[in-house]
Amino acid sequence: MPNLQFRLPWQIPGYALTCTHAVFSHSTNCSSFDNQKDNSLAILQKWRPILEGKGVTVIIGGHTEQKPKGVGFAKNSAVRQSHGRYLCFLDADDVMNPGRVESQLNAAKDNPDAIYTSHGPTVAMPTWFCARTVFDKVGGFDESGKGTPEDLIFFLKHLSSEGKVHRVDEHLMMYRYHPQATTHSIHRDTIWSIRLEALEDNVISNWSQFTIWSAGKQGKRFYRSLRDENKEKVIAFCEVDKKKIEKGVYIYEESKVLPKPRIPILHFTDAKPPLIICVKLDLTGGGLEKNLTFLNLQEGKDYYHFS
Repeated sequence: MPNLQFRLPWQIPGYALTCTHAVFSHSTNCSSFDNQKDNSLAILQKWRPILEGKGVTVIIGGHTEQKPKGVGFAKNSAVRQSHGRYLCFLDADDVMNPGRVESQLNAAKDNPDAIYTSHGPTVAMPTWFCARTVFDKVGGFDESGKGTPEDLIFFLKHLSSEGKVHRVDEHLMMYRYHPQATTHSIHRDTIWSIRLEALEDNVISNWSQFTIWSAGKQGKRFYRSLRDENKEKVIAFCEVDKKKIEKGVYIYEESKVLPKPRIPILHFTDAKPPLIICVKLDLTGGGLEKNLTFLNLQEGKDYYHFS
């Protein structure tokens, strides 16, 4: 039987009831680990006989320490308590639609080395479904605690170990965005740094030179964030904005190197791949996508997105 794992974040017991309703509609094993100080555990205990009456095995764990140990610890503990071949992730403040487990399980059987998500953003953690072997290969979630994007770290480790991603093109989840979400405890600079480190280690390290698409705020920030050895690989910025192109050059004034690095700013048609594209998708009215098509470039080979 597949293993349905969900963990209940701190101070959102009102959502736990809806979450439990979602689990209630599936015939699968349920492993949960509660390390919080709200009444989530009481809610699960209340639902336990109802769920078990429907054939759902409920495993509830906890600890007596005063301070919560964090999301990564809770998820790892839940996985350790379960025994199923597949892991289905669910947060207490989200809702999964009927049929989610069946759809993702059927897809996972075709490729046990992939993380499966439902329709939506690539790395939205509550949509993940994977074989236990994927979890074991990565080594579980980072347990540093509050402020740590444990899901992003897990995902990047999965990719760096040649793991795969497969999306099930169905609406299987409803993600709640609210003030108490743990997402708000993670600083955007932390996410930027983790993503950049992975890009430098796994992609840019294999290049002798590259171009940055965007001489605007994002492109310049990306350049300044690079390790010194990778800054030296940047041969140009490229742009569609005439005013930026007319400037002709970006001078890295913060550099301690003399003379200051001067990076040419070119029209995008003159840019030499590979490229790092620091422009957000779907915000250019389709212009970026058309330009990439015009250049006949292949994502993952000639360019990567970073924004």
